[in-house]
Amino acid sequence: MKSYIIHILRAMPSQGILEGRYVGQAQSPLSMDTVTQLAGLKRRFTYPQAEFFCASPAVASVDTLKILYPTAEPEVVLDLAECDFGQWENKTAADLQDEPRFAQWLAGKASPPDGESGQVFFTRVCQGFQMLVQNLMGRGETEAVLVVPAGVMTSILAGFGMPQAQPQDWLCDPGFGYSVRITPSLWMRQPVMEVFDRIPKPAQSPGQAQ
Repeated sequence: MKSYIIHILRAMPSQGILEGRYVGQAQSPLSMDTVTQLAGLKRRFTYPQAEFFCASPAVASVDTLKILYPTAEPEVVLDLAECDFGQWENKTAADLQDEPRFAQWLAGKASPPDGESGQVFFTRVCQGFQMLVQNLMGRGETEAVLVVPAGVMTSILAGFGMPQAQPQDWLCDPGFGYSVRITPSLWMRQPVMEVFDRIPKPAQSPGQAQ
């Protein structure tokens, strides 16, 4: 039976994230240093090919994908956006140190004012990924690349990945990720997927055996 493979890559950090800001719904571009770093990864590693490309609506995710796959025309999946930090958007931990709810939020016991709780974020992301899988199956394309922020990636893998693991256990460096395999008959009974590889792979030099 046909199976579907999705290569999930962690986006490179935006300028705002490098500054220690909580960037969720706001648009923050990649820094030039980050672009250079990603170009170096592209030279040293081989990224998987695919028929279908998609990304979080964050400009950093879309730009990460476009640098790795210059001819791709990625589809933006709105429900795979980073957490909505509400009134804390673009603020740093230092900015929020006097906020009574900030420590509670870090402990998972509160949500940012006008923002999403951890559970609401997790549920939205999981629903968005299920819609993406349904769309992929409907198109009949069997291999896709998905570029998303770290929190989105770890939520997807914690929600559906086998072997099972906590979100923090799926964390990897920017520009890296995992390949997952979805078998429709199993997915329809219970939405789970096999995490079968880490990506990308080191590029072979011309003198290496194929």
